[in-house]
Amino acid sequence: MPALARSRARLLHRGKSQLPVKAYVARDRWDRLGRPLRLKLLLNEGLGMKVAIVLFDGVQALDVAGPLDVFAEANTHLPEHQRYDVSLVGREAGIVTCSNGMQIVVPVGYLDADAQYDLLLVAGGPQLPDWEPPREFLSWLQKQVRGAARFGSVCNGAFVLGHAGLLDGKQVTTHWADAGRLGNAFPRAVVQPDKIFIRDGRLFTSAGVSAGIDLCLSLVTEDFGHEEAVRVAKRLVVYIQREGGQSQYSPYIAADKEEAPIIGKVHRYVTDHIGDALSIEQLANAVSVSRRTFSRVFAKYAKVTPSAFVEQVRVDTARKLLEASDAPLKTVAFECGFHNATHMRTTFARRLNVTPKQYRERFRGTAQIKRLSLVHEDVAEEIMLEELAEAA
Repeated sequence: MPALARSRARLLHRGKSQLPVKAYVARDRWDRLGRPLRLKLLLNEGLGMKVAIVLFDGVQALDVAGPLDVFAEANTHLPEHQRYDVSLVGREAGIVTCSNGMQIVVPVGYLDADAQYDLLLVAGGPQLPDWEPPREFLSWLQKQVRGAARFGSVCNGAFVLGHAGLLDGKQVTTHWADAGRLGNAFPRAVVQPDKIFIRDGRLFTSAGVSAGIDLCLSLVTEDFGHEEAVRVAKRLVVYIQREGGQSQYSPYIAADKEEAPIIGKVHRYVTDHIGDALSIEQLANAVSVSRRTFSRVFAKYAKVTPSAFVEQVRVDTARKLLEASDAPLKTVAFECGFHNATHMRTTFARRLNVTPKQYRERFRGTAQIKRLSLVHEDVAEEIMLEELAEAA
């Protein structure tokens, strides 16, 4: 029901008894209720909002610690009855060893977790995409989600939600390295590989590792407003809204030479002739096949058009130059085959959602470290400022 915002509430009776109630409120009315009343609907027995972070052996430590710190910091400014009541839930009570060797004490296993949670987050880990969750756990997760106001995942914890059938028909994201595999494993999910985090109804999913912090800051914003989320972000020394998508962190394009030798040959040719205006005919001639054969084979293995492939190689080459040199943007654009610096800026903004200047400032190893700013700068405004400076 996309037009409705569903929230689970326990409404207190005049006596001591309490009755679980599922409240369905039209989204526009929900927005007009204001934060205090929305929070009342989410409070659980006067003890605050019940949150479960689900984790397993081999979990990524920051997938757990990031959300924990966001909620803990928010709690320092909240009255007791409105605080996040966070629980760690594992396969069983005991010690969970993280992928980095750190150990976490998990007080309860899912079979003993009889409370109904308002928010569930499944943490990720390097080996999680290979894990087949037990049927009993998936049943527990499905039951919890039916009663929760919100649920989601950090990093590749989305695979667990997928096994439970909770991603079907949903817009989702995960770590850039696992996005393709997530889409293949759960084809009914609509994977958005460049998103830092994404919401689809009650479902929240995030990109890898530190993106769980971004996700939880958005939850704090939804619950208590932008000012509270900014206060938390400042205390944690993180961006309230980071610029760009996951693409700026992903590795440069690479081809599997054994599985797709023609792609490797095209990649080498484009790299060697990066400053040229490359046509499909030129690329087909470079690998000694007809244009028709080239288009068919390329589409099969590269999964993108030749022009999109060439553009990505240009962007990757420019990224390397921006990281390793002080060359002017005009020079970088020329050497990488862009029409001009403006063409390179618009291509970066479209593919990475950052400008070349922003990318250099962020990833240049010898660049002067700037003080973190918690104010989000719009990419379009940055492009305009660069163009004005260039024209001056």
